[in-house]
Amino acid sequence: MTRLRKKAFVALFLFTLFIFGTMMGLRTLKPSDGFSDLAPGIEFAGERSARRRHGGKAMVVSPIQSDTGVGDTKVVFTKSDRDHSIFYDVHIFYYLWYGSPKMDSRYVHWDHVLVPHWDPKIAASHAQGRHMPPEDIASSFYPELGPYSSRDPHVIESHMSQIEASAAGVLVLSWYPPGVADNHGEPTEDLVPAVMDAAQRHSIKVAFHIQPYKGRTDQSMHNNIKYIIDKYGAHGAFYRFRSSTGQVLPLFYVYDSYLTPSVAWADLLTAKGSHSLRGTAYDGVFVALVVEERHKNEILAGGFDGMYTYFASNGFSFGSSHQNWRAIKTFCDGNNLLFVPGVGPGYADTAVRPWNNHNTRNRVNGRYYETSLQAALTVRPDIVAITSFNQWHEGTQIERAVPKKTVTRLYLDYQPSKPDLYLELTRRWALQFDKEKDKWLM
Repeated sequence: MTRLRKKAFVALFLFTLFIFGTMMGLRTLKPSDGFSDLAPGIEFAGERSARRRHGGKAMVVSPIQSDTGVGDTKVVFTKSDRDHSIFYDVHIFYYLWYGSPKMDSRYVHWDHVLVPHWDPKIAASHAQGRHMPPEDIASSFYPELGPYSSRDPHVIESHMSQIEASAAGVLVLSWYPPGVADNHGEPTEDLVPAVMDAAQRHSIKVAFHIQPYKGRTDQSMHNNIKYIIDKYGAHGAFYRFRSSTGQVLPLFYVYDSYLTPSVAWADLLTAKGSHSLRGTAYDGVFVALVVEERHKNEILAGGFDGMYTYFASNGFSFGSSHQNWRAIKTFCDGNNLLFVPGVGPGYADTAVRPWNNHNTRNRVNGRYYETSLQAALTVRPDIVAITSFNQWHEGTQIERAVPKKTVTRLYLDYQPSKPDLYLELTRRWALQFDKEKDKWLM
C-alpha cells in the first residue's frame, strides 16, 4: 500500500511539473501574423490617458518615438466633449465615385470597363467589354448596400457609421478639383460638404487625397491647396496634424506624386521655392506616394513632409512590401519625415483587370489583414492608413459585403464571418495600436 501511495505521489508530481512547464512554454510564444494573437478579447476603451483639455477642446495626443529618443506629439482637435474610442492616427481611404440610376440617372463606376493589358497578345486572351449592374458589377465582392450612389444621403450616413464602428478617426477623401473626374466617373467635389457634415456628426475628421488628374502640376496644386483650405479649413471635420516643427497644419496625401519631377515639387514645398506654400496660410503636411525605392530620395528632394505606401498587395512594389517598411521608416526617421504604411484586408482587382491574377492576395478570413496590421505596428509608425473603406474595384474594401450569386457571377464574401468582420478587426487593432503607442513612450 505504501509503495502504491509513493507511486501515486510521484505521478502527481510529474504531472504537475508537466503542466507548469507547458504553461511557461506557451508564455514564450510570439504572435506569428496578427493582432488576434496580441489582444484577444480586448475591451473597448476611451482615449489614452494623454488626452487633455485645452481651450474647451479635446487634444488627442499621439506620441512619436525617434531614434534619438526625442519626443514630440501629434495633435488633432475635436469639438466633442465626450470620450470615444476612435483614433485619429488611424486613417482610411474613401471613394466618392459611385453612382446609380436612382440618384445619378445611370450606374457610375459599378459598370467599369475591363481594362485591357498593355501587351496586345496578353489582352487578346482575356475578356473585354464592361460590367452590367446591378447583377454584374465591377467588383469581386458585393456590397451590403448594393451598387449604391455616393450621392445618397443614407449611404453617406451608413458609411460614417461603419467608419466610426471601425474606430478609424480620419477619412482620407479621394479628391479631384471642381469639374474634374477620373476617366470612368463624374465630378464629385460638390459632395464634399455633405461628407464633411456627416463625418462631423460621427466625430470623424476628413483629410484630402489629391488624385493625379490630367494637367496636374505644382502650379495647379498650389491652386488646389488654396481652394481646399479656403473652402473647408474652417469646417469642424477638417483634419489638422502637428508637424515636426510644432505647427498644427492640414495634412494632404498626394497620389502618384512621382509623376511630377522633384524639382517642380521643390518650387511648391521648399522655403525658397518660386511659389512656395511654406510659411504661408496655405502651408501643410504633404505626404507623397513611395512605390519604387528611388522615390525615397525624390520625395525628400521635393520638399515633402513624409511618404505613404497605399497599395494593399504585399510584394506588388517596393513600397507595398512589408519587408521593406523598416528600411523606409529608418530613412524617414533619419530625414525627419513621416512614414505612413498602408495596410489592407486583401487585394483582388481581376473584375477590372482580368489579367492581374498574380497580384491577388486572398483574405484568408482576416488573417492577411492581421498580418499587414502587425507588420505596420512592428515599425512603430505615427499613423497607419487603411486601404481602403470602399475601393471595391481592387477588392481592398472593409465596408460590409454580403454573399451574392447570379446566373453568371459568384461573388467573394466574408463568410464564415459576418459582413462587419473587417470593421471589427480594424477596431480591435486600433485599440492595440493605441496601447502599444503608450508603451513606446516609456
